[in-house]
Amino acid sequence: MHLDVTELRDFYYRSALGRAAQRVIRDELIGLWPEAKGQAVAGYGFAVPLLRPYLPQARRVIGLMPGPQGVMPWPAGQPNISLLCEETLWPISTGFVDKLVVMHGLEVSEHPAALLEECWRVLGPGGRAVFVVPNRAGLWSRTDATPFGYGRPYTMGQLEVVLRRHRFTIERGHSTLYQPPSTKRIWRRVGGVMEQAGRRMPALAAGGVLMVEASKQVANPTRPGLTEAVRRPIAIPQGMPAPVGRLPSS
Repeated sequence: MHLDVTELRDFYYRSALGRAAQRVIRDELIGLWPEAKGQAVAGYGFAVPLLRPYLPQARRVIGLMPGPQGVMPWPAGQPNISLLCEETLWPISTGFVDKLVVMHGLEVSEHPAALLEECWRVLGPGGRAVFVVPNRAGLWSRTDATPFGYGRPYTMGQLEVVLRRHRFTIERGHSTLYQPPSTKRIWRRVGGVMEQAGRRMPALAAGGVLMVEASKQVANPTRPGLTEAVRRPIAIPQGMPAPVGRLPSS
């Protein structure tokens, strides 16, 4: 079930809880990808709140929003770079994207396998993707007061298995968003402290969100007969033979 784009916009840009969640997840993404100079960066679902740091440096930034969700212009006050697309058919050339962020996309998709195939298609060889999904063990997936309470939550093991099944190589993964999904002012005041404590002692509390970085690794092509050609190299003459007899005199 896709949330409407207006609900996502209101959460991330017009609520204190949403702005706090945006800041935490975006800081984690910057920790994974400090820069994207000269690269093509795309976000699918409602990933645009995480893409702003890459606007000044990336070669291209694209915000892909699925039809059932709807689209909104982004970023505010600048030329629009967001577009409406079909869930499993993006208007992007194969191998065009260097970095891809998927948030509020995989867990709400009606065709997750086809969606992951599309993610694989648009990434170039060696390209990286970060998948942000609700953590099944966390508090955020247990309430519909935030967008992370919709769709299918994952465990870390489940998400990694799904990504490997679709040819992604897992690079690293962790949980974040340790503060509770509450709008009470007291929790907003101590939210930063709870995030720091959660990173240091993750065994004591489950983060509300899982972030897994995966890459597209493509094997070098092999040419038939190459091994055989190396095994049987062409003989190279070591020199001309000495002349036999004497040349006739003129």
